[in-house]
Amino acid sequence: MNSIQARALPDGTAASDGFHADSGISLPGEGRLDMALEIQFPEHLAQPAVLLVCLPGGNMNRRFFDLAPAELTEDGRRDASFSFARQMTARGFVVALVDHLGIGGSSRPADGYALSADVLAKASNNVLGAIKARVQAHYGSRLTHLHAVGVGHSMGAMLTLVQQAQYHSYPAIALLGFSTRGLPEYVPQPLHALANDPAALRAQLPAIARSMFKEPYPRLQRTEDSRGMFAGDRADARGIAALKSASGEPMLPLPSLLSMLPGNVAPEAASIDVPIFLGVGDRDIVGPPEQVSGAFSHSPSVELHVMPETGHSHFLFASRLALFDAVAAWTRSVTQRCAEAIDPMVR
Repeated sequence: MNSIQARALPDGTAASDGFHADSGISLPGEGRLDMALEIQFPEHLAQPAVLLVCLPGGNMNRRFFDLAPAELTEDGRRDASFSFARQMTARGFVVALVDHLGIGGSSRPADGYALSADVLAKASNNVLGAIKARVQAHYGSRLTHLHAVGVGHSMGAMLTLVQQAQYHSYPAIALLGFSTRGLPEYVPQPLHALANDPAALRAQLPAIARSMFKEPYPRLQRTEDSRGMFAGDRADARGIAALKSASGEPMLPLPSLLSMLPGNVAPEAASIDVPIFLGVGDRDIVGPPEQVSGAFSHSPSVELHVMPETGHSHFLFASRLALFDAVAAWTRSVTQRCAEAIDPMVR
């Protein structure tokens, strides 16, 4: 694990620590595969101490969770209102930003078809220990307990869900812009039948992805429909411009296709047994918002937050500040219960 940078930051963030960590994934013909990570520390750490681990969606890198317009505000500072990371550090949370394997600063194996949802979930779970160790080293003896919560957007939400189902990494997860409905309108009709056979779907996915994408790291071709899907006519132009720093990454064929298929990870969703926060826009691509929570039948509590006049890239819309408040309040509530379970004297 080697350090990239450490610098002071404004807007409620005291310092940023960028580094690479071994993903623990071994693939044929490849050496060590590292993941690029960044931790942003709050100026004032709230108690109980909480770490939010953020996974971006398809063709996005970790900057999706730290969007910043190029132009400065009147007082010479950057507008932090589009940045999930800085909004959360301003509220006292530690935030970790993650590049999936094949994306951003992380290692890119030659065979992109080897990066299945299962492989990426395993990699994210593997580096979680390195992230926690880095946070512990930053605070030293001041930190007695650290509660990590998984946060994902779109495909990153699906991968957070898969990771939780397989490794029970977190006491709670927040899923933004995702549903098990998939995107059936963008999937060839013959593939819809696979929704009724999850085992067959996973077995056939590599061959289907190879036939559909033709290359291991395809680039997303923007259309009027896709621009509307990710921005919409109500998105802030400054946010759309800031999104360029996070987008433009290649697609990861297997998880991207899986996230689009109807019923994609329905069995995993039904197995989640921790509290869940669901954030969706009323103009999102998840289907009817009121139907999203039904997939999580085993969760002890599901909080659905629907953002008005909001498309898929939630952080570009006026509703984002209410979303940040809602995520913060939910996180405090679920982690407070975790802290009390560890130490009944905590109040």
